[in-house]
Amino acid sequence: MKKIVLLTTYLFLIINSFAQNIQQAKPFVLGETQTVNSSILKENRTLNVYLPEGYSPDSAKSYPVIYLLDGSANEDFVHVAGLVQFLTMIEAMPKSILVGVANVDRKRDFTFPTSIQKDLKDFPTTGKSENFILFIEKELQPFIQKAYKANASKTIIGQSLGGLLATEILLKKPLLFTNYMIISPSLWWNNESLLNEAPKYLTKPSAEEMQVYISVGTEGKQMENDAKKLAEILQRHKNIEVNFSPLPEENHLTILHQALYKGFGVLYPKKK
Repeated sequence: MKKIVLLTTYLFLIINSFAQNIQQAKPFVLGETQTVNSSILKENRTLNVYLPEGYSPDSAKSYPVIYLLDGSANEDFVHVAGLVQFLTMIEAMPKSILVGVANVDRKRDFTFPTSIQKDLKDFPTTGKSENFILFIEKELQPFIQKAYKANASKTIIGQSLGGLLATEILLKKPLLFTNYMIISPSLWWNNESLLNEAPKYLTKPSAEEMQVYISVGTEGKQMENDAKKLAEILQRHKNIEVNFSPLPEENHLTILHQALYKGFGVLYPKKK
């Protein structure tokens, strides 16, 4: 009986010690979350923010900012933050702040009005990109500039409908960003009206130079041709440096990570 009591006590101590060790575990922190109350969108918007190693609000050093559409924690924020961390660790790109803009209704925010009745029926909330672009200009960017040590370099990343929005910003308000990373853009929206109207938005020379990286995988003839055509139209513009990089081995689901890995190499070429 005495042996049983001693054994039970011993097991209790082991289990208790194991439980204490579990309780001492700390969460792994990748970044921080901010909430912006938008009067333009009339809702709160969540931002997921990755800060580079050595970042200090008290330092005089400032950083480029990368704005990631589809930046929810369960979308693209985590793997893109890892990519930025890796590329900065190996000094393939400058240390940067990554701002993931979490979605509320991406079909609403990333699309301009359409005349296609089927799309209006299937996606009744669409067509509010003008408000979202205004949110980026008047609320999001000023918030980031005030809250963080941000410099003048601003990059936007958009894929699919996000690529459509990034293209719309590039054509209509190009100075909002210095770099555009447009992946598999859904330029088919509204019978390719944005693509067809692109030349008219490029009649005036840009006051500043900007870089545009466009990539598309094996994603259907229309999407592939549209991406190529967009690159060709932009290449006629004097102050836009365009890199068109098809990745035929990727599809719509797999392309983003590989495209961004290559795209950051284009934006920040290795020094010889």
